[in-house]
Amino acid sequence: MHVVSIDQFDKDALFELFTKTDQIKEALTSPSGRKKLAGKHRDKQICTLFYEPSTRTRLSFETAGYKLGFGVVSTESAGQFSSASKGETMEDTMGVLDGYGYSAVIIRHPETGMIGRAAKVAKTPIINAGDGAGEHPTQSLLDTYTIYSNFGRLDNLTVTMGGDLKYGRCPRSLAKVLAKFDDNHIKFVSTKSLAIGQDIKDFLKQNNTTYEETSDIEKGVAGSDVIYWTRLQKERLDEKDKGLAHGFIIDKNTLKLMKKDAIIMHPLPRVDEITTDVDDDPRAKYFEQAGNGLLIRMALLDTIATE
Repeated sequence: MHVVSIDQFDKDALFELFTKTDQIKEALTSPSGRKKLAGKHRDKQICTLFYEPSTRTRLSFETAGYKLGFGVVSTESAGQFSSASKGETMEDTMGVLDGYGYSAVIIRHPETGMIGRAAKVAKTPIINAGDGAGEHPTQSLLDTYTIYSNFGRLDNLTVTMGGDLKYGRCPRSLAKVLAKFDDNHIKFVSTKSLAIGQDIKDFLKQNNTTYEETSDIEKGVAGSDVIYWTRLQKERLDEKDKGLAHGFIIDKNTLKLMKKDAIIMHPLPRVDEITTDVDDDPRAKYFEQAGNGLLIRMALLDTIATE
């Protein structure tokens, strides 16, 4: 099974994965449970092939592999330290890796659509760990799991997504998941230059999911159940755009505008778009969210390796 897009996961598949994630979370709380998990895939290997920098995604996948007993082969700068620097195509790279017997190859690449190209030719299961400004399906899986864990549902929610929505792949993927469920409403908070793409707005319309757009942060966060904030994707911006998101900052004053039972999420890394004095607020869930990434990726690797 390749995991290239969040579109592959219908409601049943999501809840099946979440059930396994809950089981793994419980197993990790005891020595016997951890030992059992560590013996599940002892004779298997996974490969993490990252052409872009990453902390949480790469390390959580590799930690997930180790906790399930996989051997882990890794490169974090494949653009420089693999044969890609010599001009090798992704198709040829996959042809080589197919001969190594991996249970999965996890790839991050700066070019949108490149991981889809890999999946077209690879016999080994491919997992998309982020492709340019395209998708980041495992991030949206852990985001959705975090929302579900806190509310016990994935419908009838008002979700605010703010910051850089043009280049951020995480809001795009999460919006597509929320559209699978009933009666969700999405508020997009950004400048016109960094607004969510028309393709996502069209997708929401086609799936009867309502949305609104605003540049007013106060209007954006008021009344929302989930506040999903993102950083400015400076590595993908033109120089003229790098100052556009100034002022889209969640701080102590912003907290006063939010519902008492709302949650604040962020895919991380953050720069200055959520101030550190927000961290102690019980509504701040971004470190819990990052921890859920390990659990979701364990569940996904276990599913793929046992098919």
